Amino acid sequence: MTKIIISPGKYIQGAGELKRIKDHVGHLGKSFFIIISESGHKRFGETVKESFGDSVNIHFAKFNGECSKGEIKRLEEEVKSIGADVIIGIGGGKIHDTAKAVAYYQGLPVVIVPTIASTDAPCSALSVLYTEEGAFDEYLLLPKNPDVVLIDLEAVASAPARLLVAGMGDALATKFEARASSQSGSTTMAGGLPTDAAIALANLCYDTLINEGLKAKLAIEKKVVTKAVEKIVEANTLLSGLGFESGGLGAAHAVHNGLTVIEEAHDLYHGEKVAFGVLVQLVLENASIEELNEVLYFCNEVGLPTTLADLNMANVSNEKLMEAAELSCAEGETIHYMPFKVTAEDVYAAILAADAIGENFKKQYI
Repeated sequence: MTKIIISPGKYIQGAGELKRIKDHVGHLGKSFFIIISESGHKRFGETVKESFGDSVNIHFAKFNGECSKGEIKRLEEEVKSIGADVIIGIGGGKIHDTAKAVAYYQGLPVVIVPTIASTDAPCSALSVLYTEEGAFDEYLLLPKNPDVVLIDLEAVASAPARLLVAGMGDALATKFEARASSQSGSTTMAGGLPTDAAIALANLCYDTLINEGLKAKLAIEKKVVTKAVEKIVEANTLLSGLGFESGGLGAAHAVHNGLTVIEEAHDLYHGEKVAFGVLVQLVLENASIEELNEVLYFCNEVGLPTTLADLNMANVSNEKLMEAAELSCAEGETIHYMPFKVTAEDVYAAILAADAIGENFKKQYI
């Protein structure tokens, strides 16, 4: 039985690190193609330019908002026209995944610079592709992790607190999905069985969320970096990234993928939908009420959705929920890594039960 753990070439986290980006990535090449949103360029463009100076060529490419095959192809053509030898993605999860895909297809090194800590995408050898309309398309498995992941805590602290909380929702799934994958003996995204190290990191990720999550949220609301913020950024990004990729996935992310077909939920962040997916997975597992209550308490404490109403889905038809359940169980989905067979009917029932459990908890404790 082969066990594998993979990780980025280098992970750097600290305050003001974006000002030193050239020091961290300058050895990779002489021409840098930087994928960034328009708002991201306004916030960080000058800092990046000043760090690189005149010794290398840099080109900023505007990201159009969706990690789709069309967007990846468009940026590939731009890379070839520029003749760049390094790809940098500065921004959020979809920019990260786009940068990784472009670098893969062009055979170039890639640097990921998260300016928010809303997903565990930065560290992984994976890009999640969506349609132009924002529905889940497919996973693109990559042969290696990013060469460098660089996180500037000051940039993260300047972003809305909701984004950090969304990252906690994504990270929340890590322990439960790794546990399920380990129980079923499923192959992980890393290409082998879950390692003990990955399971330990997944458990540490969960413990960090429970102990530091609320403190970090309150600090970010004041735009300051504290020890709790440092710990949560590491949990959201590194611990969750290593934990999911080398520990395994399960139902929570599959449920997220199913929910992407529901238009009412399109304004929700990835991690917010994953958090509800965790509750659905726990219902599928018939988890203890103690475990459910701990997760529900945490989610309500930091502001993660625990009901369909929280997801703007209170009035979504049962037929549409069934469509989401069916997509969750599509061939190749990670829900089939659970240690028991799961059908669309099971997921549909678990969605409604999770919603009822979430509503009941709010009535009793909120």
